[in-house]
Amino acid sequence: MTETGTTDRWKSLDFGPPAPSDADPARSVLLEYTGGGAIAVITLNRPADNAIDTAMGVRLTEVLETIAVEPAVRVAILTGAGRRAFSVGSDLRQRHSMTKQQWLRQRQDFDRTLYTLRQLRKPIFAAVNGIAYGGGCEIAQSTDFIIASENATFGQPEAMIGLSAGGGSPVLLPRLLPPGRALQMLMTGEPITAAEAYRLGMVNEIHPPDALMPAALEIAERIASNSPTAVQAVKRAVRMGQGQPIEQAIAIMMEAHWRSAVHPDRAEGIGAFNDDRDPHFQDADY
Repeated sequence: MTETGTTDRWKSLDFGPPAPSDADPARSVLLEYTGGGAIAVITLNRPADNAIDTAMGVRLTEVLETIAVEPAVRVAILTGAGRRAFSVGSDLRQRHSMTKQQWLRQRQDFDRTLYTLRQLRKPIFAAVNGIAYGGGCEIAQSTDFIIASENATFGQPEAMIGLSAGGGSPVLLPRLLPPGRALQMLMTGEPITAAEAYRLGMVNEIHPPDALMPAALEIAERIASNSPTAVQAVKRAVRMGQGQPIEQAIAIMMEAHWRSAVHPDRAEGIGAFNDDRDPHFQDADY
């Protein structure tokens, strides 16, 4: 506690309650297509900190459900508007005035959003630009992998406000970090830098802020150039095989492999290799 009666408790988080926003809820999550429609860019768009209110969570679910059934989309990038924040997590200003019933209903809405994200068949990865705290960090963890800008930070400060993290981090974070380091983050609320997240394997790549989205698009283009059926099959094999006994995980893998072995994309890919040309893969049919 400082002499003025305020506190230094929140200083390490480098943000405060979000300012009131009258932004259009329909614009709180943007969906754009590039690469001939094969790449979907999803942007959390509630500046300056991209705090997630109820309407934004509903909008994100709608966007994810839209790309899930769009055959032309082969990969998605999830990022935040601006450089300051990917997302600071739930809008605590909105929650401050909620009744218990309203809070629980919002929690159900957010659970649906995260479930939709985790269950997406198509590859989706996070390009984290700046702060990723609480639910924002859990959204990033729920994607297939993370790349980040050099100024990114990752944190789970829920315990600091009397809440047990409930968006996936107690399950997901110990899979991305050494379990002890994950527990330290969850128990203290102290964030880690992009460099530390990269060193520990939570983040695949770090880039200068201006280079983050070009790098994300380059990765997305590489994924989109591959067989979408094969990419979705291998994602499913990895996800479904995690935590399973080895032979059961192998069986899941082999089911995915055999489905790809009899798919037209296999013949096209091998033919393109032998003809020394680019392959032309079909949109995924499942």
